[in-house]
Amino acid sequence: MAMIEHMQRLFSYDDWANREILSALQALEVAPPRSVKLLAHILSAEKLWYQRLQLQKQTYPVWPDLSLELCKLEAEELPKLWKAYLQSLKEDGLTRSLSYENTKGESFSSSKQDILMHVVMHSAYHRGQIAADMRAAGLTPVYTDFIQAVRQGFVE
Repeated sequence: MAMIEHMQRLFSYDDWANREILSALQALEVAPPRSVKLLAHILSAEKLWYQRLQLQKQTYPVWPDLSLELCKLEAEELPKLWKAYLQSLKEDGLTRSLSYENTKGESFSSSKQDILMHVVMHSAYHRGQIAADMRAAGLTPVYTDFIQAVRQGFVE
């Protein structure tokens, strides 16, 4: 499997997992505020990295205060953006470096491949925090492991 296909697979998983979390939080009478904050951060960070890769200005702060409705809009838009971006990349484009500044103004250079992997892993990390937060609130978290997405046919 080519690396771009692998990345497309990972972003399909990421989309599925974000939508699972969003649906679970929307189904609650009152979603735990920390869980909503973490989901907003996931979506904001994904958009921030997309915008860096596209050399665009950052839309949201890293830790935005988004409602579940705004999270839903972002969760619907981001997969389309990532899909188009990944389709536009050539295999050798993954190893190209991108120079950027983080939100603290520090300069870095990373390969696009490493940035894309970071996006998926960062989101999975915070979805784990959402699961722990939901458990702490006495709720049953949704199962968003990669293998679950594969088993259910959301990732081929």
